[in-house]
Amino acid sequence: MDMDLIPAPVRVGDQGRCGFVLDPSTTITAAPGTETTERWLRATLGAAFGLSLAPGGEGAARAIRLRTDPALEPEGYRLTTQPDESVVITGGGPAGVFWGAQTLRQLLGPEAFRQAPVNDGARTGFGFTDIEDGPRFPWRGMMLDVSRHFMPKTDVLRYLDLLAAHKLNVFHFHLTDDQGWRIEIKRYPRLTEAGSWRSRTKHGHRASELWDETPHGGFYTQDDIREIVAYAAARHIRVVPEIDIPGHSQATITAYPELGNTDVIDTTALSVWDNWGVTPNVLAPTDTTLRFFEGVFEELLELFPAATSPFVHVGGDECPKDQWKQSPTAQARIKELGLADEDELQSWFIRHFDSWLTARGRRLIGWDEILEGGLAEGAAVSSWRGYAGGIAAAEAGHDVVMCPEQQVYLDHRQDGGPDEPMPIGYVRTLEDVYRFEPVPPGLSEEAARHILGTQANVWTEVMQNRARVDYQVFPRLAALAEVAWSALPASEDRDFAGFERRMATHYARLDALGVDYRRPGGPLPWQRRPGILGRPIEGAPPLV
Repeated sequence: MDMDLIPAPVRVGDQGRCGFVLDPSTTITAAPGTETTERWLRATLGAAFGLSLAPGGEGAARAIRLRTDPALEPEGYRLTTQPDESVVITGGGPAGVFWGAQTLRQLLGPEAFRQAPVNDGARTGFGFTDIEDGPRFPWRGMMLDVSRHFMPKTDVLRYLDLLAAHKLNVFHFHLTDDQGWRIEIKRYPRLTEAGSWRSRTKHGHRASELWDETPHGGFYTQDDIREIVAYAAARHIRVVPEIDIPGHSQATITAYPELGNTDVIDTTALSVWDNWGVTPNVLAPTDTTLRFFEGVFEELLELFPAATSPFVHVGGDECPKDQWKQSPTAQARIKELGLADEDELQSWFIRHFDSWLTARGRRLIGWDEILEGGLAEGAAVSSWRGYAGGIAAAEAGHDVVMCPEQQVYLDHRQDGGPDEPMPIGYVRTLEDVYRFEPVPPGLSEEAARHILGTQANVWTEVMQNRARVDYQVFPRLAALAEVAWSALPASEDRDFAGFERRMATHYARLDALGVDYRRPGGPLPWQRRPGILGRPIEGAPPLV
């Protein structure tokens, strides 16, 4: 039985009993622990089909019955239709029930993804169904960079819905960088007063000569953050907040110049960066800096509760050491601590926050540069420069999220044609992403257990609005979702033709959701950006 589900379920039964009917008499029967899914179904399917989906008794016919069964894996579920035209979703836990509800929505057709009914009063439903399903990886995510181009709160909430629709359960929220600080910290108001906007923006790649002279900025208030976190939690999505330190910190130093290497440059002359790339302006390795960021993280932990955000991302990537090499303060600290070099100084900096977060019941995660100079004990690694950092970390007993830029950076172009807007990096087609394998061959069985999963990373230097983000992210995020969820065969044996056929149905769902995805035939005329320079890299990406 083929129902064009994405991601593909583990098992689909094919017995020929009755199916499910959704009409004005349909009710929802929700067992304890399934309330978030009950509310979600009423809000989404109720709106899409104009139905009340009232609470029903256990014996009611034409019901959606939500249950839990601890014999199943927590995120696993079973979806079965019954002779009374009801459907039963049984999850191993609340999250499993929710993922089962996502499957139910797909089974009801593209109309289920609309916000108001297009066929008033019509009955809908599907034939007999018996699905057993559960995820391959516990970490299935997307990182969204809102620093380079700010994304308003409503667009962030929309992306949480899009993640949920694809059974993705991690939202990595890249909140700070050289080009803007995006989260209100009450004890440090200048982070948003001065650090959340820049006077202009480079249009295209950093080699482009085009500028958008409109000041760009924005930030999330603490109540905005609480709303985003609550919205994610209701969709069983973890939020991983990222405060990028000690590099990628020019916006921070602009707001509070004493945090920079004041003995090397005049930090009061800095402004929030309006260009792309890696700036030399990094944090000073001083007690002042440590205390400042402890204050930031204290407020952060209140906004991102442990239940939703067990991991806190501290960046740690692309931190040039030039200023530290020239700084008498940094050199004195290296000597005082008995460190070998500047790499070990960064490691000391990261380890400080690893201990600080661990003492408060959280886990530090950082980009794979945190391996340099010795990895902080207990830290997890986002392996972005390739597989190598993740392999080294996993073999050393550290948990890893595989997100190599050569494979799953969705800012990289989707086609080699001349019409791709602002083409960046390697060509990564829908098929390339579908054939991505998060667990590298040759990894020992013990090390493989440390691969938590995978995520796609969305860096927004050349994505100035939601439509551009949609174009770069979709449809490739659907392929990544299947890689993360489904037990697929080896890369070369995957049935991409079958996936592509299922995508024909999935495009109709994305249309109903209003997603500005890249069409299989290429960009639509208004999706092109002629004359705006990118940085395409030719050839196949290396496996590193």
